[in-house]
Amino acid sequence: MKYQIQKYLNLKTSAAPLAVCRIGFGLMMLISIIRFWTYGWIEKLYINPKFHFTYYGFDWIKPIGNYTYILFAICGLAALFVAMGLKYRIAIITFFLSFTYIELMDKTTYLNHYYFISMLSFLMCFLPANAYYSVDNLIRKKQYNQIPRWTIDSIKLLISIVYFCAGLAKINSDWLFKAMPLKIWLPSKYDLPFIGETLMQHWFHVAMSWSGMLYDLMIPFLLLFRKTRIFAFVLVVFFHLFTRVLFPIGMFPYVMIVSALIFFDANIHERILNLFRRLFKRFKPKSEITKIETLTISNRKIILPILILFFSIQFILPWRYLWYPNELFWTEEGYRFSWRVMLIEKTGYAEFKVVDGKTGQFFLVDNSDFLTPFQEKEMSTQPDFILQYANYLEQHFESQGHQNIEIYVDSFVALNGRRSQRYIDPKVDLTKEKETFKPKNWILPFKDEIKGL
Repeated sequence: MKYQIQKYLNLKTSAAPLAVCRIGFGLMMLISIIRFWTYGWIEKLYINPKFHFTYYGFDWIKPIGNYTYILFAICGLAALFVAMGLKYRIAIITFFLSFTYIELMDKTTYLNHYYFISMLSFLMCFLPANAYYSVDNLIRKKQYNQIPRWTIDSIKLLISIVYFCAGLAKINSDWLFKAMPLKIWLPSKYDLPFIGETLMQHWFHVAMSWSGMLYDLMIPFLLLFRKTRIFAFVLVVFFHLFTRVLFPIGMFPYVMIVSALIFFDANIHERILNLFRRLFKRFKPKSEITKIETLTISNRKIILPILILFFSIQFILPWRYLWYPNELFWTEEGYRFSWRVMLIEKTGYAEFKVVDGKTGQFFLVDNSDFLTPFQEKEMSTQPDFILQYANYLEQHFESQGHQNIEIYVDSFVALNGRRSQRYIDPKVDLTKEKETFKPKNWILPFKDEIKGL
């Protein structure tokens, strides 16, 4: 066994796929940052709100006022340097840190693909993605046409985990048998030409649910095998472009399409690089590559344990919800960072009551005084948001001179088309509760059952 592992670690392969991955990733991220900026989302999501919902353990990560624009500029510039392969190691570390900081500033904006980008950029910090076709090659006047095979396989593994976990998460009764929440979302696209009427049909909702589950489970294997790879890539392109038409999910479909290229053989990537060579032939620098070598990673003994730990976490984290006794879709304890994509539709209502514990006098909070409409929508259906907001209200009203503060919430949530039911125990004083990894026993039980993983 040890011999087989050592043999695999010594295998070499073309550096072209990793170079294309680097260029595609950097360009996609640069476009994403520019898009985010031009749409005014930096101001809307990070500067204008009076209060930000931070992640447990990362309360110190918050927007930095107008300097947030500088943070985005650094992230965008780092993405450009990654694409160019210029000072790559510094650039990819800078991108990972700046992008992850942006992601952690407010969990209201949490999306699975933001998490994927953070994880992929972290992984790329340890890979020699500038070994081939990079500005760094021109600076050092040499490039590496062969790199360890495991460096490319590690990206394939991460992508496979994302798809496969997303597929397993769809094996539940709401998704497969009730076609929820697609049955809620798809009819809203009734005005689309040619397919608008079809999107109103129940059979189509069920077909989309089953095909989505099967696609996620099978696509990693179809991409891995050469005989099915082209067919699989056509499916990737169709699936992600179709979901882009149906849902406002930004750059994510294009990121996944570009990422899937890593599964192709080196000759395909050489053709892609030749396109870049022809595109930039007028800007060919005077300096030439004088040496072509095979790359050997000298600090492999340090990198491999880090990557083993990284992938172990990726395998374990999606299953942490099993430690919690209540329905995952209802409590969302263990839901984030587990590749559960588009599985729930919640609508909620949360009214907070601030009570003087001694006199019994109380008043109701107008949430719009503290939260944006988007923040209020997210807060009303997620218990950790509700608790964090209650703790913020306690601090706010204490600073105004109120004493003996107790805070209660009257909240109702509707999950995946069900009738609304009371969500948080209205008798629990939320000022006495603190965020932990323990189950939140002040969330009322779910009056239904969702079977599956």
